[in-house]
Amino acid sequence: MTNSKEKLLEVKDLAVTFTQGKKSFTAVKNVTFDVYKGETFSLVGESGSGKTTIGRAIIKINPTSAGEVLFHGKKINGKLDETTNREVIRNIQMVFQDPAASLNERATIDYIVSEGLHNFHLYKNENERKEKVQNALASVGLLPEHASRYPHEFSGGQRQRIGIARAMVMEPELLIADEPISALDVSIRAQVLNLLKKFQQEKNLTVLFVAHDLSVVRFISDRIAVIHKGRIVELAETEELFTNSLHPYTKSLLSAVPLPDPHIEKTKELIVYNEDMHDYSVDKPEFHEIKPGHFVWANQQELAEYKKELK
Repeated sequence: MTNSKEKLLEVKDLAVTFTQGKKSFTAVKNVTFDVYKGETFSLVGESGSGKTTIGRAIIKINPTSAGEVLFHGKKINGKLDETTNREVIRNIQMVFQDPAASLNERATIDYIVSEGLHNFHLYKNENERKEKVQNALASVGLLPEHASRYPHEFSGGQRQRIGIARAMVMEPELLIADEPISALDVSIRAQVLNLLKKFQQEKNLTVLFVAHDLSVVRFISDRIAVIHKGRIVELAETEELFTNSLHPYTKSLLSAVPLPDPHIEKTKELIVYNEDMHDYSVDKPEFHEIKPGHFVWANQQELAEYKKELK
C-alpha cells in the first residue's frame, strides 16, 4: 500500500490546547506522523486520549496551538488564504462519529449529499447534480428514492452511509473517519468497514481512521499509531505492532482485545497500564525509531530494554 511512499499528509509537533478563562488544557502534545497516499493510517486510544482532536485539528475544526499540518507539502493549519482554505475543505472530508447529530434533520438526503457540490460548483447542470447524488448513494448501498427522504427515516447504519456518501461525493483525496462504527450494531460495522476498504481500493482513497478498538483497526489499517493522553506512544505497521508491541500501554490495549475462543479468553491475563512504572524525572523520554518504521516513546533506559525485547 505504501510502496510509492508519497506523503499526502504530514503532522509535525502538533499541539492543541483548549482554554477556558484562566484555565488551559493541552489535549494533544508534540504529535508527529506522516500519512502516505493510498494507505489507511489509524489513530487508536481510549476515550479522551486526543485522537478525535487530532482529526478535527487537521480539518481545521479545532485550532492548533503549535506545530504544523502539511497537505501535499503545503501548510494548512493556522490562518489561510481563501483559495487554500477551499482546497482543504474540498480535498479533505470527514465522517463523524454520531450519524444522528452530523446530519441536518430538516434537510432531505438529496440536499445533504449535494451541499458540497453546491458550495464548490462541482456540476454543470441539474441533471449532472442529481446523477452525482444518485451515484454517491448507490456507492454506499442506498436507493435513488432515498434522496427525497429525511434523516429520521433511516437507521443508524443507513445514516452513517449517508455521511460517507456526503463525503465521497466531493471525491476527496483524504477521508478522516472519526470512530465511524462505534455507534453502530456489530452486524452493520463490518458493512461500513468493507465500504471504506472498497473506496480505498477503487479510488485510491487515503483514510485517517480514528478508533478505540484495536481488533477493528487491524482489519482495515496499513499502519497504526497508539495514543495515550494526547501523545503517540507507539507507531508501526499493523502486523509489526501486533506481533512486536513494545510500549506497556500498547500491550495493555492489546490484552483487552476479546479472543474468539472462550476458554482462552477466560484464562488470559489482562495487562493493566500504570504510568508510575516510568521514571522520567532525570532520563527524559523522546520519540525513537527503534527499527525501520517502528517508533516508540521512551527514555534511554527503556529504549535499551525494548531493543533487547526485539532481539
